[in-house]
Amino acid sequence: MQPPYGGTQFEHPKGTTVLVLGILSLVICGLLGPFAWSQGNSAMAEIDRNPMAYSNRSTVQIGRILGIIGSCYLVFQVLIGAIWLIAVAAASSGTS
Repeated sequence: MQPPYGGTQFEHPKGTTVLVLGILSLVICGLLGPFAWSQGNSAMAEIDRNPMAYSNRSTVQIGRILGIIGSCYLVFQVLIGAIWLIAVAAASSGTS
């Protein structure tokens, strides 16, 4: 797709990285979610500063959203783990 006035658009260099980190944060390792979120925010800011220069805004946005979801899932896992540890500690101290 050619932008108006004959300029050439390029893909943002972090676009694929943000998308891959976002996907991996959901599939393999939730610890990657905050990195996808952070890099996605910085790439989106660069794209918004110069919207005619980059063609992959949607790729960056999808990766950023997946990073947000992965981060929320990570927080949920940590909370469940903490509740489980507290329950196990309470059960073991009650049986002594």
